[in-house]
Amino acid sequence: MSAQTMMWLGFSVVIAVMFVLDLGVFNRKSHAISFREALAWTLVWVSLALAFNVWIYFSMGPTKALEFFTGYLIEESLSVDNLFVFIMIFSYFHISKAHQPKILKWGIIGALVMRAVFILVGIELIERFHWMIYVFGGILIITGFKMAFGGEEKIEPEKNLLVRVVRRFVPITKRVRDDRFFIKKGGILAATPLFLTLLVVESSDVIFAVDSIPAVLAVTRDPFIVYTSNVFAIMGLRSLYYLLANVMEMFVYLKLGVSFILAYVGAKMLLTDVYHIPIYFSLGVIIGVLAISVVTSVTIAPRREKHGHTP
Repeated sequence: MSAQTMMWLGFSVVIAVMFVLDLGVFNRKSHAISFREALAWTLVWVSLALAFNVWIYFSMGPTKALEFFTGYLIEESLSVDNLFVFIMIFSYFHISKAHQPKILKWGIIGALVMRAVFILVGIELIERFHWMIYVFGGILIITGFKMAFGGEEKIEPEKNLLVRVVRRFVPITKRVRDDRFFIKKGGILAATPLFLTLLVVESSDVIFAVDSIPAVLAVTRDPFIVYTSNVFAIMGLRSLYYLLANVMEMFVYLKLGVSFILAYVGAKMLLTDVYHIPIYFSLGVIIGVLAISVVTSVTIAPRREKHGHTP
């Protein structure tokens, strides 16, 4: 068995065990996640990611460790922005806090599969067609610009293709029944609003992946580093949602910071054949931008609101 196969196997075992413990044992039943519980699981997943990063440092070298940490930070920052979308989706469908964990759990499972496909396709495209790196770079810059100046995001589930298809062929109940996605109604199988919500969450992740995967590919094209950094960020997203859901409005400048990061990594991809930007410089830019965004949000924004200005 090769060293690379051993790494993939070891990583898969660790994630599988933690996945079962998190989603299959401690959070098997639907319930409202408390702040303390969300904080505990967020610390667990962040600690695991950092421990894994240390393992990469000693087994694969400092460069790979920097690539993993940079990719992980990019994914985490994009994930925080995605939380805004989740909040709007749950609000639109009137999903209670007790039923949200189940949707996020299955959303994570779907995201893990889709990210693997996107990563393999993205790397293959760049390897076969080098000019695709400029396409990805352009997509990131355009996305960053739209995120910064495109106004408020709108959630329109009724225009979602999957939702429209399901509504056409499957009866939909008006109310949530326990925590089930499907129920028998008059002898006919019917979907509940929970299933429609899951479809919109999964569809949203496809859009998120279009941004996040090229962003990490700007840092490294090592499939192991790209996928593992994605997985650790995604697995911690569920607990992070409950940790930040009630305070998301505090970070008013975070979206602007994330948009700058997307534009930066997009420019990095466009310059790949002209100038190689060192990984440690990119890591410094990302950490600096996130720090400035958070500090500005919790210091300047409240002052502006106090004086009647909208940030």
